[in-house]
Amino acid sequence: MDKRHVVTCFLEHDGKVMILRRSERVGTYRGKWAGFSGYIEKETSPLAQACIEMKEEAGLDADDVELVKEGQPLEVVDSELNRKWIVHPFRFRVLMPQKIKIDWEHTEAKWIDPADIGRCETVPNLREAWQRVVP
Repeated sequence: MDKRHVVTCFLEHDGKVMILRRSERVGTYRGKWAGFSGYIEKETSPLAQACIEMKEEAGLDADDVELVKEGQPLEVVDSELNRKWIVHPFRFRVLMPQKIKIDWEHTEAKWIDPADIGRCETVPNLREAWQRVVP
């Protein structure tokens, strides 16, 4: 089974969390709701990769956010893809949400109550990843 390490970044503002619908142009889980995410590159720490993904996918710099919590990695097995994801979850508070500009990887973004994550059609185990970053 193929094993991949990825980051998932949750952005919060005013008690809400942002989720994003993955576009048809991404490799996996098209049309599903997710956080900002990406593969962890060799020689890059999970936190550094999280910052890279937020810059690429949301247009946010490190000084536009505040790290709330880095959660314990979560193992997610997708037997259809024959892949084991090791998800490194992060929670950031957005200081200036008006600066967020999503890129081609997502078709829409919305702010929701964190309790509603489980009611959305998400990438596998998104709710569990969120629970890892709840203080």
